[in-house]
Amino acid sequence: MPNGNVLLDCSCWRPMCWTLQVLSDDQILREYKAQQSTERGFRSLKDPLFFTSSVFLKTPQRVAALAMLMGLCLLVYSLGQRSLRQALDRAQQTIDNQVGKPTAKPTLRWVFQCFMSIHLLTINGVKYITNLTQERLWIIQFFGAPCRKYYLLS
Repeated sequence: MPNGNVLLDCSCWRPMCWTLQVLSDDQILREYKAQQSTERGFRSLKDPLFFTSSVFLKTPQRVAALAMLMGLCLLVYSLGQRSLRQALDRAQQTIDNQVGKPTAKPTLRWVFQCFMSIHLLTINGVKYITNLTQERLWIIQFFGAPCRKYYLLS
């Protein structure tokens, strides 16, 4: 084993199928730095906008259930952000960030904030989407057909 550096690989979803890998110092540093995105995700769960501080639970089982739901929410959020960034990369395109500069790595939180003023309006049984600007239409195209259907675009 070079330098005696060993990393327990927990990337496998099946229980008890962990493997030991021998990694170089550079590889260990890279893996360590990759944890930053996960830490950022959990930091967002503590954000006042998430309202977790206003939730009161009486039993440990409910606390565990809420933690599981929050973890699943973080997973879905991360997958959505990854999907958007990969679609932008494949198309070699960008979207504008908060200060109007083009970025190929937007956060999903920023996209959610951009879409906050979009509403579904039903008049005489006919559905309309309001406030769907050109910028928002540009972003929607990178999310795929189900998202376009959600916004009544297909």
